[in-house]
Amino acid sequence: MSVPAAAEAPRLAIIVVAAGSGTRLGLGVPKAFVPLAGRPLLEHALERVFDQPEPAQVVVVAPASHRAEAVAIGRRVAGIAADALTVVIGGDSRAASVAAGLAAVADTADVVLIHDAARALTPSEVFTRVVQRVRADRAGVIPALAVVDTIARRDAAGAVVEQVDRSQLAAVQTPQGFPLAKYRAAVAAIEPGAEHTDDASVFAAAGHPVATVDGDERAFKVTTPWDLRRAEQLLRGASPALRTGVGIDVHAYDDARPLWLGGLYWPDEPGLAGHSDGDAISHAICDALLSAAGLGDIGSRFGVDDPRLAEARGEVFVTATLELVRDAGFEVVNVAVQVVAKRPRFAARRHEVEALLTRLVGAPVSVAATTSDGLGFTGRGDGLAAVATALLAQ
Repeated sequence: MSVPAAAEAPRLAIIVVAAGSGTRLGLGVPKAFVPLAGRPLLEHALERVFDQPEPAQVVVVAPASHRAEAVAIGRRVAGIAADALTVVIGGDSRAASVAAGLAAVADTADVVLIHDAARALTPSEVFTRVVQRVRADRAGVIPALAVVDTIARRDAAGAVVEQVDRSQLAAVQTPQGFPLAKYRAAVAAIEPGAEHTDDASVFAAAGHPVATVDGDERAFKVTTPWDLRRAEQLLRGASPALRTGVGIDVHAYDDARPLWLGGLYWPDEPGLAGHSDGDAISHAICDALLSAAGLGDIGSRFGVDDPRLAEARGEVFVTATLELVRDAGFEVVNVAVQVVAKRPRFAARRHEVEALLTRLVGAPVSVAATTSDGLGFTGRGDGLAAVATALLAQ
């Protein structure tokens, strides 16, 4: 985006809504701040915004908790155009966040675009198409894609009532553009309690026409872990990607408990203390898998306060972790585990553990064991440690 001279006021304003919670991604941070190929979604979105050719006021609507981060991201992307950037705090709903962004738009603008940061890969040419059509028609404009799937209307029981003519349907994207004064008036005229599915429906409810321009397949909305994986693949191209992760688990011995380790029961051995069965090998594998996938750790995913997991076997955690990892678009290539302990004597059952875990994980799992030569808590025989590494592919 070119930088306007100091005396010039941009006639275009672009509101980037980045205040969503992202609960369906399940990563514990607002969606716009989730990493995509090592950088936040918001950063990718703003790069495309600042790549469009017309000077613009860019208003980022961020959650209060991440306002400072949004400012840092925006300034990093804007560079010498940082004076064109404004960051405001969003509301409890998307409509409230859009209203907050709209209030920050300068009156000198004649066109406003409203864009979702979750559509982070929207090409800059889509912005240009929308702006040009708004100025040409003085209408609302939305990018849209033709619907290619057969669409059916269902009743409450799920039975198909009829098939819908898809030639009359379109999948709507953002940025959605409007003449600024008309859009502000449309927002002001919203009746209390009225619900609108997007910004164009607000404009249409005020009696204004809404036209479409060609959207782009890359402008899909990142909502689920699968979407995030798809976005990473698009950024990466056809090259395969490998991700590694490390997991460590430590448990003290407990003579009052049975020993479960590597998914096996070990008779005549002291057990491991813990909320579940204390299977340090299985737990370390879970942490390694979650680490490689960028999905947090076993503590955040399966809290020790959950009564359903009391005494749960290690395979319960591994199976649940694998589901999370695969839902995020990853496949396990292999896992390696190193056990550090004075006991149990591992060599006699190593192949049995490896076979069980390999079947469970669906990929090769190797396990080795060593001692710490009398050093530390493992050397004193106070407990056992397991370190796992995992390799995932996208």
